[in-house]
Amino acid sequence: MDSIRYRKASNFVRDISWRQVRRTGLTLLLILLLALFLLFVTVPIASLFLRITPEAFFRSLAEPVVLDALALSLLTAAISTVIVILFGTPLSYINARREYRGKELVDTLTDLPIVLPPAVAGIALLMAFGRRGVVGEYLDAFGIQIAFTTFAVILAQVFVASPFYIRQARASFEAVDRIYEDAARTLGASRLRVLLRVTVPIAWAGLVSGAILTFARALGEFGATIMFAGNYQGRTQTMPLAIYTTMQGNIYDAISLAILLVIISFAVILAVKFVTRRKT
Repeated sequence: MDSIRYRKASNFVRDISWRQVRRTGLTLLLILLLALFLLFVTVPIASLFLRITPEAFFRSLAEPVVLDALALSLLTAAISTVIVILFGTPLSYINARREYRGKELVDTLTDLPIVLPPAVAGIALLMAFGRRGVVGEYLDAFGIQIAFTTFAVILAQVFVASPFYIRQARASFEAVDRIYEDAARTLGASRLRVLLRVTVPIAWAGLVSGAILTFARALGEFGATIMFAGNYQGRTQTMPLAIYTTMQGNIYDAISLAILLVIISFAVILAVKFVTRRKT
């Protein structure tokens, strides 16, 4: 009897020890994977800051190519974001609140730029709005040229960045409980008034997050811009294009521009987290 109890106790201790070993091993594996991932992300970013001195960084910021690229990028990204908000908000609201024939097709076309290679987006825009494009040839007859202009930069940014806002805005509108909208309508408010005074304020945090992500995506656009707008300093050369160009001549200017984009991207992530946390 005692031997049976001893064997049961031994087996119980052995099972506990084995579970502890497996749990410890799993924990160590997760820590190792997390450490490798963090190193993979942080080492390249840290290398940018280690490869340039503060003096060289601030000296590069005074270079015309850097100033022109920074000013053009901020201006075009801001305009693109405003355009996406103006056109994307009604579309997002309709898709969140209405059922209609072809809705799935509209959603698919809206999300298409996310998975579309930037070079494909660029050549598609060129075939549509270039001088010999499907639409561009008619505009060219009136002396209107879009390709290889600053407006082409904005169109490219709108094309690739709009899904980030539209998807976020639609999810935000869908999260708004309709009971608040119905209550406002029973009090005599029109649909437009309900949208502006009830729905949008409730979904505000999600809309702001989507707008911030759209601005960041537009700021970092490269492939579609260089294909459709070209790479002309002061006119179409945004920060990513300037990095590509200056790497061939002055590596410090390229690093300085890259650091600026890293700082802006980091600020964007913090802003989205702050807005989301306030919403929660």
